[in-house]
Amino acid sequence: MLRTTLARYGEGDYLLLVGHYPNDPLTAAAIAAIDDPRLRRVALPHPGPTTKADCLNHLYDALVAEGARRGSAARAVVLHDAEDVVHPLELPLFAALAGRGGAIQLPVVPLIDRDSRWIGGHFCDEFAEAHGKELVVREAVGASVPLAGVGCAIDRAALGRIAAMQGGCPFDADSQTEDYELGLKLGQLGLRTLFVRIPAVAGSPAVVASRGHFPASFDAAVRQKARWIGGIALAGWDRLGWRGGLGERWMRLRDRRGPLAALLLLAGYAALLLYLQLWLAARLGAPVDWRRDPLLETLLLINAVLLCWRVAMRALFTGMTYGLAEGLRAIPRLVVGNSIAILAAWRALRLHFAPGPRRWDKTAHVYPREYRA
Repeated sequence: MLRTTLARYGEGDYLLLVGHYPNDPLTAAAIAAIDDPRLRRVALPHPGPTTKADCLNHLYDALVAEGARRGSAARAVVLHDAEDVVHPLELPLFAALAGRGGAIQLPVVPLIDRDSRWIGGHFCDEFAEAHGKELVVREAVGASVPLAGVGCAIDRAALGRIAAMQGGCPFDADSQTEDYELGLKLGQLGLRTLFVRIPAVAGSPAVVASRGHFPASFDAAVRQKARWIGGIALAGWDRLGWRGGLGERWMRLRDRRGPLAALLLLAGYAALLLYLQLWLAARLGAPVDWRRDPLLETLLLINAVLLCWRVAMRALFTGMTYGLAEGLRAIPRLVVGNSIAILAAWRALRLHFAPGPRRWDKTAHVYPREYRA
């Protein structure tokens, strides 16, 4: 990742600060193997694992120290994970827009994993719709735009303001979704987060974006989504509450619907199974009372129409990002995504209400083969 990032960013006035734990010698050795003056290795003072937010706080301290040594502060702080493939135009874009808001968020485009079309692929569908439609709407209605934790540039002065409010730590070390929370905190300070979708080449559907693989196994996908649901829908409610205008509150309601949505999905699939059983029994001549209430029939019809519209939107945005074939696959992948969401919500609830401190539920990621050295 470091070699690819340095090659893609090219020359420029930037530094890569990379955090690692003292009890992780392999990562330390991998960082040390890169001899480049633009790279800074930051060893945390305590063994890991801890949270990503804890690591980011120590990187922030190193950034402040670097600024004091140089006599000038950075304009912005760009966040990326170790499995990300950065875009070559990312830094010029951030530099051109720096100062226009509290942060800039680029789209996140998960890479297609040919060995995980259904599990890994459902992340492609969800991000294609979320970063093709939902974040655009959030910005349009004046609601805070949550950061994705990757492919985002945070104004250095704005980050310093948040750090000053939190004892010198801009990220809450106990948070499971520090990126989401930071975007909302910037909004509470009256600072905009610009969500920027710009074609990499004029006339091309491909945009300047952060790319990377997402969990490819069912268990890993459940754990990843459980962390998101727990951090946003459960802990986020406790930590951030309900603030802002109508648009802001509506979007926070949407963000926190995960557990309720999972319950409704489970009830819906159970009702469908029972409905099919009754239908089949009636067709086979069983003594089943098959009378249906007209109001219920009307409600089912309305829901069916809305479901078709929902599925069409998912397929449309996936197709716009990945092509027709993936757009069509997005339709049956909805069932896979719903199954993962149901189990993830259950796991998030168990972890949230379990006694004792919450631990970081890390999921393994891989770097794309085509970019490996």
